[in-house]
Amino acid sequence: MSFEMTGHADFAEHGRDLVCAGVTAVVFGAVNAVIALAPLEPILDIGEDGGYFYFEFPESADQEALQKAQLLIEGMIVSLETIERDYSEHLRLTANQI
Repeated sequence: MSFEMTGHADFAEHGRDLVCAGVTAVVFGAVNAVIALAPLEPILDIGEDGGYFYFEFPESADQEALQKAQLLIEGMIVSLETIERDYSEHLRLTANQI
């Protein structure tokens, strides 16, 4: 029902870090797609230094919106796994289930 992104990729210097840029584009693109296409308003917390991002599905969302949003988030995970395959020293995905 939620995900969190923490830390920095440290692949290259700030402003030239392709791993960071790729991950950020994938995450923000997916979240923007959820907001535009699901449609629902997730709970978001974006850190000031760019090293933190939190997303949570709202409790009040209807089932159809949640299904659309879940599919979009699953697409995001597939894209992040693709980046992780090539840059595993700079990106690690973990799953926590409750």
